[in-house]
Order: sequence, then C-alpha cells, then structure tokens
Amino acid sequence: MKKKLLATILAVLVLSEFAPMAIAVKNNKANEPKKMSISKTHKLRQKSDEFKYEYINYEWWNNFNDPILTGYIDKAIKNNYSLKMATIAVDEYYQAIKIQFANELPQAMAGFSPAYLKNSGFNNADWSFALPALVNYEADIFLKNHDKTKAAKKEYEQSLQDERAAYIAIASAVGTCYLNIVKLDKMIELQEEIVKDRKIIYDLMLLRNKEGLTSTADTVKANKAYIAGQTTLTEYKKQRNILLNQLCVLMGENPNKADTISRIAYENLDYNSEIPQAIASEIIEQRPDYIKAEQMIEKAGIDVRVAKKEFLPSINLTGVAIFLSSEIGSLFTTKTALAALAGAINMPLFTGGRRRANLRLKKDEFERVLNNYYQTNLTAIQEVNDALTIIKHDDKKYQDTKAQAQLERRDYGFNEASYNQGVLSKLDLIQMKENVLSTDKLVADQKINCLVDYIGLYKAVGSQL
Repeated sequence: MKKKLLATILAVLVLSEFAPMAIAVKNNKANEPKKMSISKTHKLRQKSDEFKYEYINYEWWNNFNDPILTGYIDKAIKNNYSLKMATIAVDEYYQAIKIQFANELPQAMAGFSPAYLKNSGFNNADWSFALPALVNYEADIFLKNHDKTKAAKKEYEQSLQDERAAYIAIASAVGTCYLNIVKLDKMIELQEEIVKDRKIIYDLMLLRNKEGLTSTADTVKANKAYIAGQTTLTEYKKQRNILLNQLCVLMGENPNKADTISRIAYENLDYNSEIPQAIASEIIEQRPDYIKAEQMIEKAGIDVRVAKKEFLPSINLTGVAIFLSSEIGSLFTTKTALAALAGAINMPLFTGGRRRANLRLKKDEFERVLNNYYQTNLTAIQEVNDALTIIKHDDKKYQDTKAQAQLERRDYGFNEASYNQGVLSKLDLIQMKENVLSTDKLVADQKINCLVDYIGLYKAVGSQL
C-alpha cells in the first residue's frame, strides 16, 4: 500500500514538473519576447505621450505653416475626452491580458480559522486553531490557456489601432473645422462688402425712382437683393459660430470660449506640399482599420484552435496542507500538520453539443472576419482613390476659378476707367463690382476645399503622407 501511495505521489510530482517546463520552453521560444514587448510598450505609453504624436504624423501638419493650427491639434491631443477614453480602453485590454495570463499560473490560497468549541455532554470548552493552505494548478499541457492569452493580446493590439484611428480622426476634425472657420472669416468679409454695395445700389434706386428714372419693380428687386445678401451674411456667421463651438469641444474646452479662438488670416494660408499622383499600396496597408482587420483574422484563428482544444481532457493538480491544533503555540509542528497532493484528469463526455456548436461558431466567426478583411482592403483602396480624385479635380477647379477671378478684376479695371471717363454710371460700376466679389468668394471657397481635401487624403492613408 505504501509503495502504491509513493508511486502515485511520484507520478503527480513528475506531472507537476513537466507541465510548467513545457510551457516555459514554449514561452521562451515564441511568446516571451512578444509579451515583454507589449509590457515595455505599455510602460512607455504611461511615461510619455510621444506615441500620440506618432499616431497623427505631427510633422505633416507643419506643411500648413500655421503654428495656431498645430497648437490647436496639440491641445486636442492632450485634452480631448474622446481620445482620453480611447487611451483608457487600451489600458483595459492590457489588464485583460494580465488577468488571462493568471490562468496559466498556479493559484494558491491560505487562511486562518480560530474556533471556540463546546461539545454536548462536556462542561468545558476549548479553542481550536486551523491554518489551511490550498494550491491548484491546471496543467496547460495542450496550451489552451496559453492560446487564450494570445487571443487577449490580439484584442489589445486591436485596441491600439482603434486608439490610433481615433487620434487621426480628431486631428483631421480639428484641421477641417479650423480651415472652414478661416474660410468663413473671408466669406463674411466679402459678403459684408457685397451687402454694403447692395445697400448703396438700393439707395440709388430709391433716388432714381423718385425722379422717375427707375421703375418701382427695379427698386423692389434691388431691395430683395439687399435683404438676400443680409440673409446670406447671417447664415455665414451662424455657421462660423457653430464651427467655433465644435473646435472648442474638440480641444476639450468650454464652448463659451469660442470668442477667444484665434486663427490665421485667409491671405496668409500657405500649404507648401505637392499633390501626390499616386499612393503606394504599402501606405494603404498602414491604415488602422486595415491592420486591425488582419489582427482580427489572427485572433479568430486562435479562437478556432482553442475551440478544438475544448475536446481534449484537462489535467488539474491540487496540493492541500493544514495545521490544526488546540493551542496556537504548537500550531506549526509536524504533529499538527496534514498534507495531501492529488492529480485529476477530467474528460468531458457529454455537454449537449455545446463544444461542437462552439467550434462551428468560431469557424463562422473566422469566415466573417476574413470577409471583413477583404472588404476593408477594397474600402481602403476606394477611399484613397476617391481622395486623390477629389484633390485633383478640386485643384483644377480652383486654378480655373483663380484665372476667372483675374479676368473679372481685369474687366472691372476697364469698367472703372470708363466710369472715370464719364461713360459708365456709378450704379453700373457698383453692380459690376459684385461680380468680382462673388468670384473672390468662389476662390476662397475652393482654396479651402482643396486644403480640406488634403486632410481627407491624410485620413484615408492613416496619416502616412
């Protein structure tokens, strides 16, 4: 009997030594460096914000030659609450890795239990002291728990791409919002001049109408044009106020500070980068959604592997030690000690089809994320091509409109000379001036649209311009 007991204990000890060694070798060969890399990366994230500036390719924004714009982007990076939530989400996934990794390690518990006992039939009562300790370890012979940890790491990596996408989106939103505010500043300036001229035209029409030189219908039309100009001016101001509020929120500030938002003058905008004629496929592959789609496939493959391993037996090793004594002073003696070591192999025989259904589920999920990867690939190519097409055509429109504006100013110069010679009336000259101002509005609108298009391309390639 003693020989059988000794053989059993020896077998359990062999198993307990074999399982951790097998895991350690596997970790050292494949997973330990990766685990350390994630750990070090996460620690660096907590010490420095440099990774945030790398996300958005902060140097690219210097192409606008506008320190005000880059300053606002810097504020958004530091203060935007959506970005803070994205960063916290990354830490949540990191903690999930540590929780899952704990399942690969032995679990140990210890306690202390004093008791005051009095048995029936006895007059005296006495103290009893117990100190139990329990160690349990699921020997990960088939690396099922290890695969679950790898799956948790893939989810962490996906959260990094979600975070990166959030930073790119917020930086793009700040740039777009800011440039549209600059555009509206110029549009309001030009529209105020148009409204001022239309007021002069209307006043002249009233005088001419009193003298019988202009019909009442023409005077009413002039009044309608003046009121329409005021309405357009009001709309521009409304849009600017809304964008100012949005910009404050993007920077994590109270919208009540919208009036304090400074910006560059439209005339000083100077984007000094050239339009790319093509985008290399390697750049497209650096998009956050593209990388995340690849990581989703890798995780889905791991999940399928884990589902298959659910059909294999599990091996559990349990060690129990307890010290029990009626006197606390003699608690830690060999006479009061009791120890046991046991091992168990559990093989699920019938689970109502749960394991088979789970395997099919994981295979279906793999097929779904695989198709999502293909779709993401096509969408990425489409968005980049669309952005390039928009930039090229909008730039062509902008150049044509600039040429038209120059011709309008030249034509206005001829009319101004005719007015000085007394050939053209002041009323006609003011009406012709509006053509120049309206064309200038088109130029301002299309110039900013081109700059916003650049930001669209920047976002489409995942900031890798």
